[in-house]
Order: sequence, then structure tokens, then C-alpha cells
Amino acid sequence: MERPISFVSDYTEGAHSEILRRFSETQMEQLEGYGADKYTASAKEKIKNACGCPEAQVVFLTGGTQTNKFVIDVLLRPYEGVISAHSGHINAHEAGAVESTGHKVLAVQGKNGKLCAEDVERCVAAYNGDSAREHTVKPGMVYLSFPTEYGTIYTKSELEAISAACRKHGLPLFCDGARLGYGLMSRECDLTLKDLAKLCDVFYIGGTKVGALCGEAVVFTRGNMPAHILSLVKQHGALLAKGWLVGLQFDTLFTDDLYFKISRHAIDMAERVKAALVDKGYKLFIDSPTNQQFVIMQNAQIAALSDRVRFETWEKYDDENTVVRIATSWATKEENIEKLIKLL
Repeated sequence: MERPISFVSDYTEGAHSEILRRFSETQMEQLEGYGADKYTASAKEKIKNACGCPEAQVVFLTGGTQTNKFVIDVLLRPYEGVISAHSGHINAHEAGAVESTGHKVLAVQGKNGKLCAEDVERCVAAYNGDSAREHTVKPGMVYLSFPTEYGTIYTKSELEAISAACRKHGLPLFCDGARLGYGLMSRECDLTLKDLAKLCDVFYIGGTKVGALCGEAVVFTRGNMPAHILSLVKQHGALLAKGWLVGLQFDTLFTDDLYFKISRHAIDMAERVKAALVDKGYKLFIDSPTNQQFVIMQNAQIAALSDRVRFETWEKYDDENTVVRIATSWATKEENIEKLIKLL
């Protein structure tokens, strides 16, 4: 029986062939450990140039949950928490990783997965107006993701307003960029990587979901990286002895715009899926301009397709229908898109 095609997620494949080629070429080199190697240094410079932020400081970690947990923990004081949309990854899908550090996620409702500046203002005002605030958790930073859990993206004006609110109240703005390439390459995006670097205090460029075997590049944009960063990384059990494993991947991804080119491929594939869904009369659960498409399907149809195509079951819609997520990636094959469209 033919193996089912999969659109479950954007990290089901291995790594881009150019990364594997460079691994093969360099694997017998004897390199300095813990990220002190030449490839990691080169990757940092390429990222700073791409961000238009020569003063940026870059540190590499291996996975998204690890990165979110680490950044939030090292930037917050013990009595502070982090503001997030209720649907934000750190609140909904990270098994309490942030809370395990002693920091509360201060969840606000948001809309379509996004925070707004007013959410930040309300959260800060509620704390400041509480006569018993010394017994509550102080808002200490703001977390958002780009794209969001629903594949939606912030406009430049929306992010400028959030950034202004954060600076007004002295709150670092942290952007989870696990799927950053797919957000920036969306045809509806009016933000650039340089804009993001100007508006955020810290963000990360996701590699795990965008062409790398693993790895996330954390960018502190204002000379605000905590002192003794490698000691902090090691305390969190996140310091790779073979740090070049991640550095080499980002050095490759940020050569000749590879990161952006492969991200645009995922968007091209998602747009074909979205157009086919609309043409065939399916109801979209949310209008996503990125590589994640959310569609309402009949439970019976999902069962009938299960042997031929795999989706991520997102949430129950009603007794007869379910929301499923169809995710494309840097590695999605055009022939699989054609197969999916025929099956739909």
C-alpha cells in the first residue's frame, strides 16, 4: 500500500540538501567546542547583517521550547511573569515549560492568535491598580509569535504599537520566530527582518521548522544579552559541546538568501492548497496567509482520507466536523500538492 502523504507539520523532514552537503564536507574537521568555531562566528555575522543590526548579539540553541523557556527565564526577575495571548505557544502547547522556571504566563484573550497594544496596557494597568499587587505576579515582558499559532501575522503598524507600549512600560518585547521565515515570506507581510530587529528587544530565527535539522538563532537587538550567557545556557542544560552543529546550519541558511527562498516555497505550496480548498467549497476556520492552513472537514471525510493523507487534528468544530491543519514546508513536493488537491 502506498505510504500516505503528510501535511502534519513543517518539521517532519530532515534538512535541506545544502546543509547536509556542508555537514558531509566538514564532518572530519577538528573544530573548537561550545560555539567558538569559525562557522558559528560566520553565521552570527551573516545574521547581524541580514537584520541590519550590527550591535546585535546572537546565541544559538537547539529547539523552540528550549529557546522560549530560556529567554523568558533569563530576562525576567523571580517575581515577574510574561504576557502572552491565550493561544500563544508558551501558554497552550509547551507543557508548562515556562511555569517550570517559576514564571507565570499572564494569558490574555487576544484575537486570531494575536496580541494588541491595548492588551498590554490593560494587563499593566490591572497590576498597577491592584492594591494587593505585591501578592500578585508583575508583568515583566511581552511574548508574541510570528506567525501565530493560527498562521496569522502582525502588520508593521500593529507591531509598532505593541513595541511602543512595551517601551512605555519598560517591558522587553520577545518574538517567537519558530516559523519566522514563513511569516516574513507571506505575500501579505509588510514587515522585514530589519523591521523586526528594530521593534523587538529579542527574537529568534527558527531553523528547526525552516530547513535545519535543529536549531534556533536568538538575537538580542540592543546590546541587552545577559552577561555570562554561555554559563546561563549551560545551567539550562542547553549548551552543545559540538556547537558548530547549529552554527554551520545557520551559516548555510543565511548564505545567498537560502532561508528566505525555501520559506517562500512553503508559501507558494500553501497558497495552492488554500486556493483549491476555496474552489472546492471548503470553509476555512481562519484566514491564514502563511504555511499553515486551517480548514473545517467532516469527520467522515477525515476518516476516509486517513489511509492516503495525514493532517493535524486541531480542534473539534461540532459533532460532525473537525478543524484540521494542513502545513506545508520548505520540503513540500509539488506532486504531493497535486495529490492532495485531487483527494480533496
